[in-house]
Amino acid sequence: MTEQLTAQTPPTRTETDSIGSLEIPQTAYWGVHTARANENFPITRRPINVYPDFVRAFACVKQAAARANAEIGALDERRAGLIDAACEEIKAGRLHDQFTVGVVQGGAGTSTNMNANEVITNRALEIAGQAKGDYGFINPNDHTNHSQSTNDTYPTAIKIALAFSLQNMLSELTRLADAFAAKGREFSHIIKVGRTQLQDAVPMTLGQEFTAFAVTLREDVQRLEEAVALLGEVNMGATAIGTSINAPQGYKESVIRHLREITGLDLVTAGDLVESTSDTGVFITFSGALKRSALKLSKIANDLRLLSSGPQTGLGEINLPARQAGSSIMPGKVNPVIPEAVSQVAYSVAGSDVTVSMAVEAGQLQLNAFEPIVAHSLFQSITWLERACQTFRVNCVSGITANEERLEDSVARSVTVITALAPVIGYAQAAQLAKQALATDEKISDLVVQRGLLERDELDALLRPERLTGMGTDQNVTTDPDSAEAVPRDEMTGEFEAVPESQE
Repeated sequence: MTEQLTAQTPPTRTETDSIGSLEIPQTAYWGVHTARANENFPITRRPINVYPDFVRAFACVKQAAARANAEIGALDERRAGLIDAACEEIKAGRLHDQFTVGVVQGGAGTSTNMNANEVITNRALEIAGQAKGDYGFINPNDHTNHSQSTNDTYPTAIKIALAFSLQNMLSELTRLADAFAAKGREFSHIIKVGRTQLQDAVPMTLGQEFTAFAVTLREDVQRLEEAVALLGEVNMGATAIGTSINAPQGYKESVIRHLREITGLDLVTAGDLVESTSDTGVFITFSGALKRSALKLSKIANDLRLLSSGPQTGLGEINLPARQAGSSIMPGKVNPVIPEAVSQVAYSVAGSDVTVSMAVEAGQLQLNAFEPIVAHSLFQSITWLERACQTFRVNCVSGITANEERLEDSVARSVTVITALAPVIGYAQAAQLAKQALATDEKISDLVVQRGLLERDELDALLRPERLTGMGTDQNVTTDPDSAEAVPRDEMTGEFEAVPESQE
């Protein structure tokens, strides 16, 4: 029986660190440091490889370091080339399953850095025809981590990964804005009642409403691009606390040049490496930009829920695509599940922003030990926002339709058109007509003509859709500028001139 159990036990190798020795599965590319981290941080059950851009970014950092060390003669060409080759494979997506340490960890990211060092080292050994764990030939600390510290590689990898991840998110955000813009064009001819404070205000087009959604999202694309530019300052070469201990002369200049070439990002070395190593304020700025975008998305999602409410007793101005049955008890009920999900993502992003803020504030003296939770919070926010934008576009926005007949009827019966007549018939007269229309459910246009305040053709000119909505009209006149009845504004004050006596 003992022989049978032994035969079934996977082969292992023994690895030793300053704490002691552990048996590591022979097939594993990670080593003793990763094994201890797996034991110590089984908290989130979420390994760092759930964020593949973070793994890619670490490979970029280690590759740049290997090239810089070889260039200045701090590492022999053969070892540097093997490390370089291993990093290239990881950048291409290989061995990501070996990055197993939890995203939330103590040690300021040391476990993640050593996980990367061990995987890269053992793959480099394998490429060289050596056995995994043969650290006499290539060592995770002495060679793969040469001229480096967790305290410069980890924050640098975070910034690079954020830049990588944001590119995908911005693409989805732009596609979503384009989808709203397309709906804006589709709905450009549909007049509706705009609202302020949930009360009827003045007419607009449904197209204007959707175009505004597109514009506000495109503004966020610009803000996020500005925020990511701040991530370009890195502290590679700082090593432990910014004094560059153990970093050979010329390394700092060489590694940033290689890192720019490898990543394609506009990276620069911080002017003060001590300050850059201890200060993580840039993550607050970036997190704030993500939160702004998320909350604006949620506002739009909430607007769509309101506009589609009903279908019989709500606003019912638009129809959202029916995605799934909405109730286990109410037959036929369909809920706005996509906008609801988008808002929940926004709430999570807002919560993550609080987490980032607290973690950044908690940094002490020359280092912030809480960068792992900062990284996790930001990567999760970007990932969820990207997916939320995609499902919002594909499963909701692109399929929205308008209830044109309902909108047309509501505009015809709405007292909001009285605002367009107030400069001509007077505010007090307009208020009386609005009150009467609400009480009798009569149309404003009919009441105006009945009272002899305006002729029908004059009224039609004042209530032209393009004039009511500000689309394609001269805002300095109250009616068609070609009409003799046009009432110009005073060019100096912007006030309307006196109304002709026949219209009082």
